Amino acid sequence: QVQLVESGGGLVQAGGSLRLSCAASGSIFSRSAMGWYRQAPGKQRELVATITSGGMTNYADSVKGRFTISRDNAKNALYLQMNNLKPEDTAVYSCKATYNNGIALRDYWGQGTQVTVSS
Repeated sequence: QVQLVESGGGLVQAGGSLRLSCAASGSIFSRSAMGWYRQAPGKQRELVATITSGGMTNYADSVKGRFTISRDNAKNALYLQMNNLKPEDTAVYSCKATYNNGIALRDYWGQGTQVTVSS
C-alpha cells in the first residue's frame, strides 16, 4: 500500500512560480514510476509530467520548458517545479505512483492540491 500526500499549491500571479511536493509512504517509492496530473474545472484529467524509477522524464507539450519534475528516493518525495505559470495552468494537481508488483501494474493517487494562476 502506498499513500501519497501533495502540498505546495496555492494562488499565484501569471508569470510566477510554485513548487509542488508529493510525499509517499511505503517502501516501493524508489521502484515506482511517478507522475503529476492535473484536472481543470469541466475538463478531463491530463498528464503533466512523468518520471521513471531510473529518472527518465516526459512532459506534456503545454508545460515543456516551464515545468520540471524530479524525485528524491531517499526522502520518498516527488516534486514539480512550475515556472512562468499561466492562467491555463489553473487546476487540481495530483501525483500518481505506478508500481509493478510482478503480477500487475498498480496505480496509487494522492488527493490533489489546488493551483490557481491569476491573470
